[in-house]
Amino acid sequence: MTYAIAEAAHQSGLSIDTLRYYERIELIDPPARDSGGRRAYSDDDLAWLNFLTKLRTTGMPIRLMREYAKLRHQGLATATRRKQILVEHRKDVLDRIADLQTCLEVLNYKITNYEQIERDLAGVAGYEEATA
Repeated sequence: MTYAIAEAAHQSGLSIDTLRYYERIELIDPPARDSGGRRAYSDDDLAWLNFLTKLRTTGMPIRLMREYAKLRHQGLATATRRKQILVEHRKDVLDRIADLQTCLEVLNYKITNYEQIERDLAGVAGYEEATA
């Protein structure tokens, strides 16, 4: 199945401008063209875009994404380096998750603290109303 650029953008969650940018910086191959010369993205193209989106969402720099994309074109001989890129990036992602978990614990502590303050204030207000 093929997809026009608007549909590929919709399916991938990327903008049309981002698709063109990714093509220009060689993160994606230029898609096939239909009889009218319009871009026609394949399911394989969309799968690759989905992978790139995951890399970007996890904070991989464009520079590394480009290296990975170039290595991908060179075939299985580059599997070790591609794996190394992903292993190193996974470590970065795990470090970020640990940092975020620590931040979440602080937020949870503060929220619990404010909930206790609200309960205490509600109790004081109820006491004041009862004694008024």
